[in-house]
Order: sequence, then C-alpha cells, then structure tokens
Amino acid sequence: MTEKRRVKFIVAYDGTNYHGFQTQEDPTNLPTIQDELMRAIQVLTGEEAKITCAGRTDAGVHARGQVVDFLTTSRIPDEKFPLAMNSLLPKDVSVVKAETVAEDFHSRFGALGKHYRYSIYNHRIHSPFHHRYSYQVYPPLNVAAMQEAAGYFVGTHDFRGFCATGSPVKDFVRTIWRCTMTVTEENLLLMDVMGDGFLYNMVRIITGTLVDVGKGKIAPESIPQIIASRDRTQAGTTAPPQGLALLEVWYNPLDFPFNLP
Repeated sequence: MTEKRRVKFIVAYDGTNYHGFQTQEDPTNLPTIQDELMRAIQVLTGEEAKITCAGRTDAGVHARGQVVDFLTTSRIPDEKFPLAMNSLLPKDVSVVKAETVAEDFHSRFGALGKHYRYSIYNHRIHSPFHHRYSYQVYPPLNVAAMQEAAGYFVGTHDFRGFCATGSPVKDFVRTIWRCTMTVTEENLLLMDVMGDGFLYNMVRIITGTLVDVGKGKIAPESIPQIIASRDRTQAGTTAPPQGLALLEVWYNPLDFPFNLP
C-alpha cells in the first residue's frame, strides 16, 4: 500500500464569482473555492481528497494567503504541484506554494494567528479598478479618527458585539495584536487586523464601525464602551464582503512579522 503524505497549499483567489470557500450542501451546486481545488486534485492524483482550510471565507471574500491541507499518495514533487494545479484551476484561483508537512498538521486548528485586510475606496466616483476589491464610501472619511478608533480594538476582549447574530460559537473572546488604518494612493484606506482568531463577520463589523467613526456617527473614544457592551446593535453595520481579503496565516511564532506582547 502506497504511503500517504500531507500536503499544504497556500492559495490565492478572487472570491467574486464564488459562494465562499466551503462546498455548499444545497442541491443548486453553487461554485466554491473548495470545489475547484478538489476537482483539480482529483484530476491530478486520481483521489477524492478531503480538504481542510484555515478559514472558511464567505461569498465574495478574497484571499492571498489561504492555507489548505490534504492527504495524498501522489508522488508529485512539492515544487511542481502549483504549476500542475494551476493548469487545471480557473484563472481566479491559484496555488501559490505547495509543501509536504507533518501528518498531524491541521490548517485550521494549528493556526496561531491570521492577518486580514479590508480595503475602502473613499471617493465619490466609481472606480472600475477597485470595485471588485474594495468598499466604496463617500463622503470623505475622517481618517485620523478612524486610526484612533482602530487602536482600541487591540487586546483581549469579548467580541460578542462584533459577531454576526445567531453564531453558534460559545467562546467570543479573541486577542487582536494589531489593528491599523493606513491611506494609500488612489483614495484607498487599508484596515489591517492581526489576531489569534476571528468570529463570524468580525472583521467586516469592525470595518463598518470604523466607517461610522470616519463619518462622525461614532466617537473614537466610545469604542471601548461598545466592546464592553457585547451588544451587536451598538456596533456599526457589517461592511460588504468584496473589500475583505485573508492575507496570511501563521503556524510558527517565528514567522510573525512582529513580537507578541
């Protein structure tokens, strides 16, 4: 019997045309990233692989550094897996890197931290270059106020008020290491958040809250009180999915781009 090995992929994708990462259970056969990966793996290896991912992104959400793993008996070398996979995948999904890992590696439960970025296009004129990857907001936002507010999210908190209503999660405590708001050219505001884990819609609700701060609807100094309330109605709206991207997942503290507090 051929010995199995566990392979880890780093995957990038444009989530615009997909109903999230995870295979859908309803009979309409909605396209997902997982379906595309499993289909390509089966063609390459002849096996129906069971894929685990680091984070099950929603419909319309993108990724530059999604991590998946699966068992296979295939002897395809790690360095050749990406090109082989990408010859079978649609152009909006790409395997960036492949690596044979320990058999007990787990993309989801082994993750120590994640880095998400949310992009806001702050301009009144529609941009054909940004509309798929950002949330267009107008009028001009108070970036300084948003930057101040972002800092209040750093730390260990009960983020119940920043989780989608009805979530089955029982533990709402998460630690945010960094939450920053920067301005780039072309009127793009980038909200980068790094932490040990995120609740359902948490990053998008944080973003919606920061947008309300930028509009003057919420005072920056009220963020600690909103977090402490654990009341979803106190936070801002849920920002739309297209501005969100999973940039990186960390499994080794030595890979973190900063020192943990």
